[in-house]
Amino acid sequence: MTKITIGARGSKLSLAYVSRVKGLLIKNNEELKEENINFKAIKTSGDINQNIKLSEIGGKNLFCKEIEEKLISNDIDIAVHSLKDMESVENDKLTIGAYIKRNDYRDVIISNKIKNIEDLKNKIVIGSSSRRRELQLKKINQNISIVNIRGNIDTRIQKLEEEKLDGIILAAAGVKTLKLNNKISILFETEVVLPAVGQGIIAVQCKKNNEVAKNFLKNINDPETELCAKAERKMLQVLGGDCETAIGGIAIIENNNLKLKAQLFSDSGSDSYEHQTTGRDADAINIGKEVGEKLLSLAGKEFKKK
Repeated sequence: MTKITIGARGSKLSLAYVSRVKGLLIKNNEELKEENINFKAIKTSGDINQNIKLSEIGGKNLFCKEIEEKLISNDIDIAVHSLKDMESVENDKLTIGAYIKRNDYRDVIISNKIKNIEDLKNKIVIGSSSRRRELQLKKINQNISIVNIRGNIDTRIQKLEEEKLDGIILAAAGVKTLKLNNKISILFETEVVLPAVGQGIIAVQCKKNNEVAKNFLKNINDPETELCAKAERKMLQVLGGDCETAIGGIAIIENNNLKLKAQLFSDSGSDSYEHQTTGRDADAINIGKEVGEKLLSLAGKEFKKK
């Protein structure tokens, strides 16, 4: 009888994502039963160092690094990540075996005071740990002040009250997964705020040489989400940059056509460059490459690849 161990962060949101992946694995693989699947919570550097900006300690991949190490050492068979936390270039021993059907990819404001976009034009203080979100909000109103806050969703909502912030900005996917929809005061359409690359996608990773895990995962992969993810991540690879680089991007498929819209801010944050391309969905990676190269040419010397 096949037994597999899933590894992920121990946050409430990670546990919800693991539960979703586990349910899909059981539903789509006859030989897998509930009792055959174990879970191992893994504390990551990103979870431990919550009072320091991610950019100062190595970037978002700190939420994945220790989990990937457990995969490589065979302590776990499958890893569950938020795709937006992963490096755009994977460890050569690992592979994403499944992209789970995308959740809501948009960003939201949680606030007791801010009810609509017009309210963002007042002098307000927003909690966020994202350079992208900070610069996008400042495009709406240059006078918005950003306070760095990190932690899981519950912690951030708590900080909203404790630190007397006017609001916090988060990914809709996490808020909705935890059934906190009633706390959302603004749901940003992508014309106003472009999400992070991979936002709303659960990525399930395994070792490249683990054929058993790969076979299980291919049965829960969502092909449309995979194509969107590959377009977005290729664009990110082309742009390079680091964890302080502000990049937004979203790929959407309609009638077998993939449209990738992306935004890159200059290193200073004072300028932004946008581009979108549409092509056949099967050409996702080339579309990502084209958009990345176009943004680099638009930004010129205002943006340096790290």
